[in-house]
Amino acid sequence: MRTVISTAFVSLDGVVEAPGGEAGYRNAGWTYKDVEFLPEAFEIKGREQQEAAAMLLGRVSYEAFSPVWPGMPEFAGYKAMPKYVVSTTLGEESLVDGWGPTEILRSLDEVAALKETEGGPIIVHGSATLNHGLSDAGLIDRYHLLVFPLLLGAGKRLFSAADKDAQRLELVEHEAYANGLQKNVFDVVR
Repeated sequence: MRTVISTAFVSLDGVVEAPGGEAGYRNAGWTYKDVEFLPEAFEIKGREQQEAAAMLLGRVSYEAFSPVWPGMPEFAGYKAMPKYVVSTTLGEESLVDGWGPTEILRSLDEVAALKETEGGPIIVHGSATLNHGLSDAGLIDRYHLLVFPLLLGAGKRLFSAADKDAQRLELVEHEAYANGLQKNVFDVVR
């Protein structure tokens, strides 16, 4: 069985929306506007590219990343990696060329079936709505969180507001940095 890892830049109040400056969002670009950049705090991002065997994205994140990430040297590790986009509306004609093999999954049941296959970890970037569904369905095994010392108030949250039983997490790696950023890696306890 494969491990599904949700990785996110998240504000202290749980917002994950528009960390990189995506247009049209109230607090867009909050990861670089208000917090000093320290390279050591982002070491986990390079490690994720080395350790992941596939990437899983929701439609909105795919549409945001696919025109940009294939040409960015800092994301070169993801270029040839298989990608899976979970969407009921995205058509094959909307998939970009030159970013490795990409398959559209139409349901969380298809994600669960993918998780049962052989292979290395599957990394989930962005994709707030997909994260809600994956978490609620018990399909996330690990969280890689870079928590920013900001309260954004408004925006999509990483975790759903579904009324469900408590889910225990085990902290397996953590570090705090001089700029206030915190790295927290949690395994989901089953």
